[in-house]
Amino acid sequence: MKLSNKSILLMILCLSARRAAAFTSHTPKFTRTFQLKSTAETTELEQKVAKLFSKEKGSPRLRFAPSPTGSLHVGGARTALYNWLLAQQAKLDNEGKTAGKPPGFVLRVEDTDVARSTKESEASVMADLKWLGLNWEEGPDMESDCAPYRQSERMNTGMYETIAEYLIEQDKAYKCFCTPEELEELKAIQEREGASTRSAGPWRNASPEQVEQALAEGKPYTVRFKTPDGSRVIIEDAVRGTVAWDASGTIGDFILLRSSGMPVYNFCVAVDDANMGISTVIRAEEHLTNTLRQVLILDALGAPRPQYAHCSLILGQDKQKLSKRHGATSCTQFKDEGYLPDAMINYLSLLGWNDGTSNEIFSRDELIECFSLDRVVKSPAVFDMDKLNWVNAQHLKKMSIEETTPFVSEFMEKIVTKKDENVEKMTETATILAKKFMETTVAPVTNMREVLDYQLSAHFDQLDEESKTMVEKGHFYQIASQILKDFNEGAFPLPTDLGIFYEEKTNEYNQAYQQYMKSVSKLYKTKGQLFYHPVRLALTGVMSGQEIPKQLSMLNFAKNIEFNDEVAVKHMEERMQILSAFLDTIPAEFKEPKQEEPKEAAKPAETATAAPVASAAAPTTEGQSSSGLESYDGPAITSLDIRVGEIKECWNHEEADRLFCETVDLGEVDEDGKPKLRSIASGLREFYENPEDLVGRKVLVLANLKERKLVGFPSHGMLLCASNEEHTEVQLISPPVDAKIGERITIPSIDFEGESGAPMKENPLQKKKVLEKILPFLTTSKYGVPEFCGMPFMTSAGVCTSSINDGTVG
Repeated sequence: MKLSNKSILLMILCLSARRAAAFTSHTPKFTRTFQLKSTAETTELEQKVAKLFSKEKGSPRLRFAPSPTGSLHVGGARTALYNWLLAQQAKLDNEGKTAGKPPGFVLRVEDTDVARSTKESEASVMADLKWLGLNWEEGPDMESDCAPYRQSERMNTGMYETIAEYLIEQDKAYKCFCTPEELEELKAIQEREGASTRSAGPWRNASPEQVEQALAEGKPYTVRFKTPDGSRVIIEDAVRGTVAWDASGTIGDFILLRSSGMPVYNFCVAVDDANMGISTVIRAEEHLTNTLRQVLILDALGAPRPQYAHCSLILGQDKQKLSKRHGATSCTQFKDEGYLPDAMINYLSLLGWNDGTSNEIFSRDELIECFSLDRVVKSPAVFDMDKLNWVNAQHLKKMSIEETTPFVSEFMEKIVTKKDENVEKMTETATILAKKFMETTVAPVTNMREVLDYQLSAHFDQLDEESKTMVEKGHFYQIASQILKDFNEGAFPLPTDLGIFYEEKTNEYNQAYQQYMKSVSKLYKTKGQLFYHPVRLALTGVMSGQEIPKQLSMLNFAKNIEFNDEVAVKHMEERMQILSAFLDTIPAEFKEPKQEEPKEAAKPAETATAAPVASAAAPTTEGQSSSGLESYDGPAITSLDIRVGEIKECWNHEEADRLFCETVDLGEVDEDGKPKLRSIASGLREFYENPEDLVGRKVLVLANLKERKLVGFPSHGMLLCASNEEHTEVQLISPPVDAKIGERITIPSIDFEGESGAPMKENPLQKKKVLEKILPFLTTSKYGVPEFCGMPFMTSAGVCTSSINDGTVG
């Protein structure tokens, strides 16, 4: 049975009579700035409302309206960005126009949640927006026609109560004197009678006399919106399409002003949007349900509806709503971790939007030019830290050292006790040293701290597995002992300045260091990884890093810097003391290279997977010796299928900034006899500026590697390159011009024919880690010739070459 409004009102009046005493003694104190107006004052009220907003659509105006209850997080920053981008477009499109409110980006603070809102949070949000470069044309820190821009301050103007009064006069709102207890009892009655609990309140159609009497009795009241019977609201959301609600059946008559006089959130938002002439509202999908109430209020005021766009949520990698448990989520955290504002803007734009191409790196101006709401997708975006790091790295790569250093200095200043020109110089050199691999602006400082420290273990037994394996080969003890001896005798070359960072090839110290290392390498007849790894561990305490001469130059310059206690600096004297003590802990059996008898020739029944290297190798050039082959005791070089290929296509990998993608002709054909090209990904992008320069070039390809995906690209094979000791110079190995496509590389005196010389299959090669075992014996000669145990790589047209002397092959 459906109860009439009259029946409901009678019930409430009866309940009120029973609670008369309670009403009299417990009436809360509150202040109203308005009462019902007489007919003569109606025109004046309408004039007041007319001044608050225009009923005509004006210039495009967008707003970001945060609640200052915490930091600016990723979701809010994306919302601000999308609004800001459209506002910048509007400013460009409407430049010179003066009619109405100017186009632009409005910052409005919705601080009606008194219990949670703080000035500190507001200041933090504004600082984060400024860091991102999302500057506003109107906001709480400036004066303009729509000021003030804090809802708490706007309430003091009486604007919301004026609008509520106007809606009452227009019979679109009413005063409701129901107490919370009465409303609960009414709800129970409606449920028992099968009536909708969202039906109109009993005071909806009360007479003026009834209202006047309630006011005279001092009863508290709320102001409720009079939702039209049978009303249906439809919007065309720019992201979600058509959205419709059954208003009267969904929300009933909702509150505009609480009994304390405080306006509710949705009332404030609707009034503020109308007053400020907001034309487009972009926000998170969780606000979609608020839109119904806001649209009803705007329609009742005769104000134009904004264009709404509700963006999907941002999720963590676990597909749950992004939160603190996923790591950094606030802009302040990303700033403190060394991310660039432009990179953050770039990445945030991609969380739900794309420009319809494969491009993912945008400058600020490019985003302003190409952003549009019709490319924002409905599906949730997943926040990917690896992707953010990649985007940040791309922006850093486009910046010069001069542009990057100021960002790095923010982190350098946190670890020094005194800032001077030496700190500035150290910041610049730290940036230079880390520039190639840095993903954040804190990386140069982090790397510098690792360079200045010395993490060599105190005892052999404490070494990590990689370092221990290297020391057990026996070369480390001899080489490190020689370095220690020469340092103590003053024969080890040491830097005096930072010149190597600016003139590496002609720098005197670098030349002296390289000459010294060549003499030690020659003294112990060791080269490649067997020599460079011991040197690095002895001097830096770790197995990998940047060029040692540059590290030692930075270490020497650190004497001029006053670091705080967080930074550990171990100068050469202390390092040599640690190294000396460590050498004493190495077991005797690892103090010199192992000398083993060469293996016997393989039996005919054995397969190529165990085929040994021939023990008697005739020299191929004057002065060349086969002693390297005679002492070699690893997998057969014939296990590798190294062939001559030609690069047909080469392009930048779309997602990996260090990779090229190539298609290579190895002379292979498919079942129909048509050419079959290999797809190969190589890490050559940082060493060759233009991928087109590689097209048509003959190369060496390790062809019997199992196909695998590198950042989504199927790579089948590996381009062989030569590199210097520090791997800062990497160049492709070149077969002779007349070498045949598809022919196999051979080594003099080693049989590559027949079953014993056949290469290994892909799976066994990988499982037995054959390549890893052979790589230390692949080097380049002093003339740049790629070699295996001192024997050159050969083709039918002659010897292969490279531009890297005394390097490694891989």
